[in-house]
Amino acid sequence: MEDKLVTLAILTYAKAQILKNVLENEGIETCIHNINQIQPVVSSGVRVRIKESDLPRALKITESSAWLSEEVVEGKSPHIDKSTNKILIPVDFSNYSLKACEFGFHFAQNAGAEVLLLHVYFTPIYATSLPYSDIFNLHGDEENTRNILQKAHNEVTVFSDKIKEKINSGYLPDIKYSCILREGIPEEEIIRYAKEIHPRMIIMGTRGKDQKDIDLIGSVTAEVIERAHTTVLAIPERTLIEQLSEVKRIAFITNFDQRDLIAFDSLIHNSLKDFKFAVSLIHLAEVKDTWNEIKLGGIKEYFQKQYPNLEIYYDVVQDDNFLINLDHYIKSKHIDIITLTSYKRNIFSRLFNPSIARKMIFHSDTPLMVVYSKPN
Repeated sequence: MEDKLVTLAILTYAKAQILKNVLENEGIETCIHNINQIQPVVSSGVRVRIKESDLPRALKITESSAWLSEEVVEGKSPHIDKSTNKILIPVDFSNYSLKACEFGFHFAQNAGAEVLLLHVYFTPIYATSLPYSDIFNLHGDEENTRNILQKAHNEVTVFSDKIKEKINSGYLPDIKYSCILREGIPEEEIIRYAKEIHPRMIIMGTRGKDQKDIDLIGSVTAEVIERAHTTVLAIPERTLIEQLSEVKRIAFITNFDQRDLIAFDSLIHNSLKDFKFAVSLIHLAEVKDTWNEIKLGGIKEYFQKQYPNLEIYYDVVQDDNFLINLDHYIKSKHIDIITLTSYKRNIFSRLFNPSIARKMIFHSDTPLMVVYSKPN
């Protein structure tokens, strides 16, 4: 099959040369078109072209500002953070934490990864460091802190013993794991620790459909999904599957953004590379529009070339009441996991216009996998 050239970007000549050097250093064959041969430097815009098969890798580089950093301009290789082969599982000792551990341990076994169990506890001393703390409530805080810390240690020990029992009984695989205890606000510490270790995936439990709407605002899992710079897998307590090897079909929600190509490539080559499944490409639309189906068909054709062994379908789901419509689609098509891309959004958009992931997280008993993608 002929690997045709596609335009990756239209840039000034100077930036095109920098990007060309960066891509070629990564083993991506690159050429520049539309150059003014007499005075190339004054050309208003040149096309950086690559092979179509290299597009997902190239997009990861262009989406990162690292390729135009000062060190690259000076001829050095860009520094791009790479994930470690560790699975981070935040736990609060609930039943759905145990459910997340079941998924995490089996996933780690398939990936040859290490599991890190993280518990975050909150103390009065930490609270006094927050704005507007009441300085008159400090009496007895030292003793309270010792009690809270001792309780957290005891709970970690009990939880670890449960994990050991499941390993000894053969219910969980015998893999390397560690327990980490940190003080602070749970969602803040989870995100901070993930930035430190760059895990391959964060796996967290949720309560599923019985979650109250008021709890949605303060949900730790929802906040981590919104802000983490890595893939997050949310596992409802009552999900029917017990590990990723049981997944037969996933739904990938696309908004026709090029970052969806990056997320999908990461999904296939990183998050779920050890498993075999079919994919349904889904677009949420307010009204029926033939153009949406044409675009979905084009994406399917592109993905079929990139991933020839993957079975791919596509559908449009009406957005008039998308949670109900999506729930119906999941049941009718036997979807095991819902996947989508998380774009970085500011605090105001998170407060006043909750993302699809945040809306979905407590609505369905189907696991939700959210792949982070950087904005332009």
